[in-house]
Amino acid sequence: MSIQVDVQLRRGAFALETTFAAGPGLTALFGRSGSGKTTLIDLIAGLARPDRGRIAVDGAALVDTAAGLFLPPHRRRVGVVFQDARLFPHLSVRTNLGYGRVFARHRPDPAAFASVTEMLGIGHLLDRRPAGLSGGERQRVAIGRALLARPRLLLMDEPLAALDEARKAEILPYIERLRDEAGVPIVYVSHAVSEVARLATTVVVLEAGRVAATGPAEAILRRADLVPIHEAEAGALLDMVVADRDPETGLTRLTGAAGQLLVPGPARAPGARLRVRIPARDVLVATERPRGLSARNILTGRVSALTPSGTEILVEIDCNGVPLAARLTAAAVRELGLVPDSPVYAIIKSAAFDPVGIGTLKPPVAI
Repeated sequence: MSIQVDVQLRRGAFALETTFAAGPGLTALFGRSGSGKTTLIDLIAGLARPDRGRIAVDGAALVDTAAGLFLPPHRRRVGVVFQDARLFPHLSVRTNLGYGRVFARHRPDPAAFASVTEMLGIGHLLDRRPAGLSGGERQRVAIGRALLARPRLLLMDEPLAALDEARKAEILPYIERLRDEAGVPIVYVSHAVSEVARLATTVVVLEAGRVAATGPAEAILRRADLVPIHEAEAGALLDMVVADRDPETGLTRLTGAAGQLLVPGPARAPGARLRVRIPARDVLVATERPRGLSARNILTGRVSALTPSGTEILVEIDCNGVPLAARLTAAAVRELGLVPDSPVYAIIKSAAFDPVGIGTLKPPVAI
């Protein structure tokens, strides 16, 4: 499945002129408030008309101004999940879920209903009403309702923005599972680096209505110039595999091309494939192997690039073909004598391993 977008729209002083294409998985629209993310979601959903352009899913046009085509929202087979769940308060979870099927004029499909409720972990909630659910549970029901309408594309407009950290941690694994198992491409709006890093297959960065960059998440999110919202959060995404877990210390040993990491949790089976986000601010650099240091995670590599970023320098490090990034002062770079190809040791602080920044990847690979 793929989506192609090439649209222009002017609203007062704001002009949207956006072109991008994305394949299967989860495509994150990332940028400052006011950059055009929600406007783009409205155009894809059919809630707004572009002045010019074309939007297509798998080559089938939803809108094509040159051909005079504009499919109304109910004919697009596009599911939308908003910040608030927008469930019917007087209906049970079961009936709320069925509303998506009724709206799309599909016959009841018990197998699809069972599959969606199992995937989202909401089977035990079916006879309850929205008022008796947590925020995370309500969002999972809203996602289930959208899926049961059999969409060919799912739009998620900051679905975690209204949730506290505990509820976000609760729902993130379900969105990962949705990305990997539902077989529906997802366009996901967020300005939270941790969410995008954990979930995204492709990242589209929007600035003032235009695409500043698009590409794989691991390539986009390590560039400090493309994360202006939380500039210090630029960093690397490492593809790792669970090797084993020490029950006494609670640390999990991960292996990958970059080397070995010891992280607190997560309690996952050996062989599970994980994506680990390491912010540049949590990486120290040494030109000699440290001794007498509390840090457990030290990777070897060579400097691949030095990029000025405000008053600091983003030091990109090649760890056996895997890119890592560290944010240092210009004085530190000068005193260490860092230049491209300098051999270095990357010391990763334990604070780097925020559980929110450790996500699952499919398919699992054996070790």
